[in-house]
Amino acid sequence: MHDNLIARPSSVKVVEVCRVAPLPSSTDSSIPSDQSLVTLFDLLWLRFLPVETVYIYEIPPTTNPHIFYDSILPKLKASLSLTLQHYFPLAGNLIWPQDSPKPVISFAQGDSVSLTIAESNADNFTYLSSNDFVDAKDYHPLIPPLEVSDERVAAMAIQITFFHNRGFTIGIIMHHAVLDGRIAFLFYKAWAHICKLGTGILSSSSSMSLPDKLKPFHDRMAIHDPDGLGELYANDYLNQEGPNNRSVTHRIPPKVFPQDLVRGTFEFTRANIQTLRDRVVKTTRVSDPSPLHLSTFSLGCAYTWICLVKAGEIKGEKTAMIFGVDVRSRLDPPVPDTYFGNCIVGRVAVAETKGLTGDDGLVVAVKAINEALKSLDDGVFSGAELWVSKFLDFSLYDKIYSIAGSQRFEVYGTDFGWGRPKKIELVSMDKTDAVSLMDSKNGGGAVEVGMALKKPQMEVFASLFAEGL
Repeated sequence: MHDNLIARPSSVKVVEVCRVAPLPSSTDSSIPSDQSLVTLFDLLWLRFLPVETVYIYEIPPTTNPHIFYDSILPKLKASLSLTLQHYFPLAGNLIWPQDSPKPVISFAQGDSVSLTIAESNADNFTYLSSNDFVDAKDYHPLIPPLEVSDERVAAMAIQITFFHNRGFTIGIIMHHAVLDGRIAFLFYKAWAHICKLGTGILSSSSSMSLPDKLKPFHDRMAIHDPDGLGELYANDYLNQEGPNNRSVTHRIPPKVFPQDLVRGTFEFTRANIQTLRDRVVKTTRVSDPSPLHLSTFSLGCAYTWICLVKAGEIKGEKTAMIFGVDVRSRLDPPVPDTYFGNCIVGRVAVAETKGLTGDDGLVVAVKAINEALKSLDDGVFSGAELWVSKFLDFSLYDKIYSIAGSQRFEVYGTDFGWGRPKKIELVSMDKTDAVSLMDSKNGGGAVEVGMALKKPQMEVFASLFAEGL
């Protein structure tokens, strides 16, 4: 196993690296061992980079310098172990045995999650949790390494970093082929729920039930694949970069990651969204026979798209935006919202660049996103045979953007007992050119988008974003 991250700056000191296993409940002597073949939806993400997220929490100033180690950290560890009772695959590994047609998510007795405890000696807590432009690399030391080799990769690793008398961060790295964003945040909410509301969680025999909305549904057999798409995708992967390639991870050398990016967060209030909605309605001709779906998602993504294209001074003929659609409710039969695994399909909105930068750019972008969404009417699996081999021909577009996350996850509600997050950052988008989308920390139905750009481009984007609203 080896690290897949660049070396940590000296501002963060590792205090401890330990293992946290699912704690057997008082009623069950053990967590069941499990091996689950990945589904066709999981395979779409097999060789994508892991997803890295940092949650920043402020704690009230205290005269007790030991409160973090005496109170906060023990509760976080104990509640994590209890949460893994329900989310036990996250303590396991993704492997591809020689005798298996597809990769396997494996959990066995004794498997556990790597938990790194660290301290920051940098006086930058306020800076990291602000809405100012922050150097993207300053978040990197808050993410732990993921244990990875070609044959095996851990499902998850966690790092808790203490900022003296200010707060702490929780950095999580997850392999995307194990679960999607909905379930990743569901796990996080469950952990917060148990930590905040659990009583007696430091008892070695504790167990704690979760409300139904936080309980994962683990039956991967619920995903039906009558057309054998999973086998098709697996064969596509086996033939990539040589015969019988059973690698379960994709590593890009750190040197290819831009090191001079800044991160910015921008908010759409409900009033902003309504302004955009009114603008589209006013601009769209009454005779247009296809009424547009003017949702918060469509409008927010469309406006962000046109601002990015203008800020980047994109000159090519066509620009694309990729986004995921949760299809749990669209399957036949549907699967529960709490289904543990991946259940999203990608959709690609394509528009003429000159149209996006023109006077009616917002309408052009909204129509492109609507058209991509409307393709779901042809069925969830329309064109699915090409999703791995030829999902997107990058040569067709001068620039491709992608959306990660959803405002529906309500991630800013995750209170472990010391208040809501001051800030949440999707750190891995430094490497993927993605735009994060989530509910706003300010509440009120607002949403926020985050991105990592070079500073001059970010300044232009910020100006365009504010001016247009």
